[in-house]
Amino acid sequence: MFAALATPLLIGAFAAAGLVVLVVSTRMTRLADIIADRTGMGEALAGGILLGAATSLSGLTVSATAAWNGDASLAVSNGLGGIAAQTLFLAVADLSFRKANLEHAAAEPANLFQAALLMILLTLPVLAFAMPAWDIWGVHPVSILMAAAYLYGARLSRAVRETPMWAPVDTPETRHDEPEDAAEAHRDARGPALAFAGLAVMLALSGWVISATASVAVGRFGLSSSLVGALATAVVTSLPELVTTVAAVRRGALQLAVGGIIGGNTFDTMFLVVSDGFYREGSIFAAMQPADLFWLATGLVMTAVLMAGLIRRQKQGPGGIGAETILLIALYAGAVGVQPFGS
Repeated sequence: MFAALATPLLIGAFAAAGLVVLVVSTRMTRLADIIADRTGMGEALAGGILLGAATSLSGLTVSATAAWNGDASLAVSNGLGGIAAQTLFLAVADLSFRKANLEHAAAEPANLFQAALLMILLTLPVLAFAMPAWDIWGVHPVSILMAAAYLYGARLSRAVRETPMWAPVDTPETRHDEPEDAAEAHRDARGPALAFAGLAVMLALSGWVISATASVAVGRFGLSSSLVGALATAVVTSLPELVTTVAAVRRGALQLAVGGIIGGNTFDTMFLVVSDGFYREGSIFAAMQPADLFWLATGLVMTAVLMAGLIRRQKQGPGGIGAETILLIALYAGAVGVQPFGS
């Protein structure tokens, strides 16, 4: 369908789909905040599961489509590159929050738990890559383990929020997860939920267009699938996380902002699980390239830095931002600089 398009039209279709992703995600942030208040699930959980998963649908579609078409590297690097980019977006949001370091103000046990879960889920593909290329009906056993760990982790995340075994120290800059309007808790959540679902479908369709045009670009311009996946499709399909994170910070929904990034990254590991199912040439982990492992390691290191920042809770760092924010920006910039040599 897109292979017959002239190059300017191909680029235009890619850009248009990216714009839809950007616009739709702006509306989804407010809806997620409303749903969190009306259902009582809380900002951290709504950000980590509801908003994080929904805004990742376009990226999931990209990886699934690429895997079905046999481009394992594009499928894998799109998900892993998105994790690194989205963690960077949290650092960008920190730059816009001048009252205190974002990790200090958004203290929430559920976010710490999800960060630990994310590190586990990022480590399992390394084990799969090192193991023999086993598969059960084309799916590696590690994919099944990752899906089970994600579902169980999501259940535990809710328990951590509802009955935490410890609480962060309160400071004047700590922002608590409380509804802005007490009346919200008594309103029906079905309307916002349906609107949210409709916007999520639009994100998925946009992801299909982005994947199709990117695949054509890989063949037409002789580009590396890992390069396109990690630095083109991953960044574009991660735009919802940038928009929703900055918008949430401006609304004062700090737990929603942090939870949305960590939860979105956790959901992005499921790109590998879905891609493994759609990949018809065996286990997708066996088809991973060194550049794909490079972005997996980058995401793992950036998550560790973020988790350390959430634990340390530095109030003010150099220039009014946290030291982990500076380090996250440096790590991503360095990864982008090294990426061409690892493709």
